[in-house]
Amino acid sequence: MIETTSVRGVGRDDASTSPAVVTGVTTATLAKDLRLEWRSKDAINAMLFFSLLVVVVFSFSFDPNAEESRQIAGGLVWVAFLFAAVVALNQTWARELRNQVLDAYRVSPAPATSLFLAKALGNFIFVAILEMLMTPLFIIFYKLRALGPAWQLIPIAVLGTWAIVVNGTFFAAMSLRTRSREIMLPLLLFPVTIPALLAMVNATTAVLSGELSAKFWIVLLTTYDLVFTIACLMLFESVLHAE
Repeated sequence: MIETTSVRGVGRDDASTSPAVVTGVTTATLAKDLRLEWRSKDAINAMLFFSLLVVVVFSFSFDPNAEESRQIAGGLVWVAFLFAAVVALNQTWARELRNQVLDAYRVSPAPATSLFLAKALGNFIFVAILEMLMTPLFIIFYKLRALGPAWQLIPIAVLGTWAIVVNGTFFAAMSLRTRSREIMLPLLLFPVTIPALLAMVNATTAVLSGELSAKFWIVLLTTYDLVFTIACLMLFESVLHAE
């Protein structure tokens, strides 16, 4: 029994420190999640429906001119994406509860960081697809045109999306076994995301209006992503194995 335990412990440590194993397990898990979403399209359809509602409701609520649109569009876009992302994040771990898949992963020697990275990358892809589909609608409905350097919208979108999904994936795992996980996730996620959300909104508004530079907000988003990505990776194993 002692020898078996030792071998399993060494195997887990080796798997956790081997980049090849981490990459392989991450790729396999990500491919599985993408196949499941391609077949069901549950997360994408739910996010699209929610985002469309936000666009239509706000377009009927007010009729801003071009200048007003550039001032408020950053907030509308990112709030819509944040709330829509919660729909997908709530389903991230729910699939793993079926047939005790998550319990099987917990007792396997596979590194916990691989599972977290696969889930976070999958959510990033889903939200990125939503953003690519919805951005033209926002441009049309609110007559948007970037007066600042438009290329900066790309790093803002990438960094902002990762800020949402990395924390969302972590907190979705924390709230997985709670009785009301659909309510618990926003309660945990939204307060932590406020600094990133402020940076996203201000950076987007700066680019659209052309009045201020977005560099400070981009640097802030980059720092935020690095800090919370490292923190989530370090703490996820404890969350995964918590009862």
